[in-house]
Amino acid sequence: MALFDLPLDVLESYRPTVDEPEDFDAFWSTTLAEASSHELLLHVEAVDTALVGVETWDVTFSGAHGHPVRAWYSRPAGRAGDQLPGVVEYLGYGRGRGCPQERLTWATAGYAHLLMDTRGQGGSHGSGGATADPVGAGPATPGFVTRGVLDPSDYYYCRLITDAVRAVEALRALPGVDGSRVSVVGNSQGGGLALAAAGLVPDLAAALPSVPFLCHVRRAVDITDADPYGEIVRYLATHRTATEQVFRTLSYVDGVHLARRANAPALFAVGLRDTICPPSTVFAAYNHYAGRTGVDVPREIAVYPFNHHEGGEALHVDRQLRWLRERVPAGAAGPAGT
Repeated sequence: MALFDLPLDVLESYRPTVDEPEDFDAFWSTTLAEASSHELLLHVEAVDTALVGVETWDVTFSGAHGHPVRAWYSRPAGRAGDQLPGVVEYLGYGRGRGCPQERLTWATAGYAHLLMDTRGQGGSHGSGGATADPVGAGPATPGFVTRGVLDPSDYYYCRLITDAVRAVEALRALPGVDGSRVSVVGNSQGGGLALAAAGLVPDLAAALPSVPFLCHVRRAVDITDADPYGEIVRYLATHRTATEQVFRTLSYVDGVHLARRANAPALFAVGLRDTICPPSTVFAAYNHYAGRTGVDVPREIAVYPFNHHEGGEALHVDRQLRWLRERVPAGAAGPAGT
């Protein structure tokens, strides 16, 4: 893919004005309060993975509307007495939590790791998922982006973001976790969820969103034909009078607005040839990050000029590990978690 977006020198200062609903904060306060009205109902069951360096548990917790959400909880073996810093990881589009031995990076690096399953997904990539999305919705184009898109209270991604926030609460409630040192990480859809969690959970230790989805959504729809943004185009090509409603709903999950409210140190990643999550949409969120807090929050963005949506892959994971180790070292035991 050739370069198609703004030049890098423009991207580095690209800070567009993105329309934000007047009731954005009230909406999320009400949405998260409704979720919190349901008990967390944390269920934890040990899993025999045949691995010797990592211990894993099958976890269920209550997400949006009290719906059960599945996750894998993993931590380095032999450290049962330690209060470890935690990492919540969110998954890319179409993926479910898969098998517990598939994602071991953070546990083997010394962190208590919660891998959140993605409600209703898990049928496109990887080894599947285990969490249903029991909420019905109106007509939608195939995929997840337009499910319930005419009303934010019914919108799929509002439920998924709520799950992401509750996942932080779940990890903090698990044994052996230092709740004051919890970070969030994810790629693509997972990067968007990590960014959302950073904007809605005020006391995270760090956020590591890579090539995040659902940022500056209106621009993404205008400059790329690739899915998942292409789902919005196909929906509006049929629902021709719904444009205003659709983009109003999408504004409640736009990573630019959520990034503005974040206050945790952050490491982003972007591929300059990425047509799935275009570079300008990532830089829009990055340049707005922590903009509403009035605090000078440390943030960095790793730029991969010749890469598409894969970004830096293993090279970037190495950078993430080293970056997080400097800020939230896994070797030091902290106070008991909440």
